[in-house]
Amino acid sequence: MKLNKLITLLIIVVAFSFAFISCKREAPLTASIETGINTKATVQVYNATVKSTRNFLYVDGNKISGSTFAFGNVFPATAYAFKVDAGSRTFLIKDTLGSTTQPPLTFAETMDAGKSYTIFTYDTLNSIKQVTVSNDIEIPSDTTSRLRFANFIFNTTPVPAVDVYSSVFGNTKVFTNVATASVTGFIPYPSGKRDTLSVYATGTTSPLIIRLISTGVTPTRSYTTVYSGSYRATKSFALFNTY
Repeated sequence: MKLNKLITLLIIVVAFSFAFISCKREAPLTASIETGINTKATVQVYNATVKSTRNFLYVDGNKISGSTFAFGNVFPATAYAFKVDAGSRTFLIKDTLGSTTQPPLTFAETMDAGKSYTIFTYDTLNSIKQVTVSNDIEIPSDTTSRLRFANFIFNTTPVPAVDVYSSVFGNTKVFTNVATASVTGFIPYPSGKRDTLSVYATGTTSPLIIRLISTGVTPTRSYTTVYSGSYRATKSFALFNTY
């Protein structure tokens, strides 16, 4: 009798197991789909704030940067941008060191879906400021790239606007009369060619203020050059990938 009950119990367990396995096999094996991609904007931050050494970035109260980024650095360093939801966003850039003299920089920006933005911080550690520009991204249909120029040089008194000359264009002027705290639009630019970019005060070709030597950029990409630092001390002229 006990043997019959045991056999009956085993039959029920086996039948239930087959039914359970069958149900699992019938479940649809579909991967989850990420939605809302078209509602995002892409953003990058360039630090042109003289003497800043350890900035962190927050968006809507959430810490975005895992590590600090100092003067002359772009965030993110390993990609050209990060994504945020479209609409009004609150940005905070600050140094979390207790002894810092850099005030927190808080500002709001309205981001449009599908658009690209670059935030430039500038001035000095004690009076950090920012400018946000929309990046007019166009992908060339040929092998050229695109280039623009940003002027964020610091001085305690106003300094002249600048012109930029390019050797790859026969040492002709490619950006004209660019004032401090302003960013030009993009221009078509040859890729894969060594170039020397020279900065002069507007309307002059002497003395040379600073020079950047580029060994060549990637086809179809967009790049930004930044003139920053201290007008009376150490200057910087850098190039980074905008798209």
